[in-house]
Amino acid sequence: MNPDAQQRIGFIGAGNMAFGIAKGMLSGNVLPANIKVSAPSSTNLGRFQELGISVTHSNIEVVCGSDVVFVSVKPHMIPHVLVEVSQHITKKQIIVSVAAGVTLAMLEELLPENSIVIRLMPNLPCLVQEGALLFALGTNAKGEDGALLLSLLHCCGLVEEVPEAWIDVHTGLSGSGVAFVYLFAEALAEGAVKMGMPSALAHSIASQTVLGAGKLLRDSGKHPAQLRADVCTPGGTTIYGLHTLEQGGMRASVMNAVESATQRARELGKK
Repeated sequence: MNPDAQQRIGFIGAGNMAFGIAKGMLSGNVLPANIKVSAPSSTNLGRFQELGISVTHSNIEVVCGSDVVFVSVKPHMIPHVLVEVSQHITKKQIIVSVAAGVTLAMLEELLPENSIVIRLMPNLPCLVQEGALLFALGTNAKGEDGALLLSLLHCCGLVEEVPEAWIDVHTGLSGSGVAFVYLFAEALAEGAVKMGMPSALAHSIASQTVLGAGKLLRDSGKHPAQLRADVCTPGGTTIYGLHTLEQGGMRASVMNAVESATQRARELGKK
């Protein structure tokens, strides 16, 4: 068995990101018995228990029983949580923060000296092992720590190590970007409903269209503009539709949305 599978994994916070990452790990080599999750209320803990994962209300219990600790709480909760568990953290443990906007420098300031810290930004499709996850290593984290994280997360989707400056951009592009795609899918379906298609069928076809387009984009290796050109026959339906989208400023709106979400991630970190 992969030795990384023997690592004891802890999650502080039981939201969607923690659940998605835990599910991804279980589809790899990690056993449910090696994962423990804490949250102040029992609201989200039931779904972890259904996977055979043990749960608790004690963050300290999670830290004391884990080799790798994922801190998966809202940005404003980070100082409170880290101060609470700080004296129980050892120099051998890896602390992985999933909080949007919270920098490695801030995390290292809140944790004991020489702590191994990694900043990770996943996204919601981790729930179906199709996530996009970027991480950056802290001052005391070595290449082997990054390799361990990669090994644990490889079943969650696309996982890459990057410079920290790109993490907030990734939050805007992919963390928030999934919601932009859902808005687009919803609008596609509503357009079909307006033209007379039943709603359930329209939404089903819209989701399959987004899935198929994404898979082709990823697997073909082609630039999106090339694939778009492949669909456009001269004088055909698609170029008429694309012209309408351009008139509505879709391209600029999407670029502005990524910029706004990125800036907001940076603001959250400063707070």
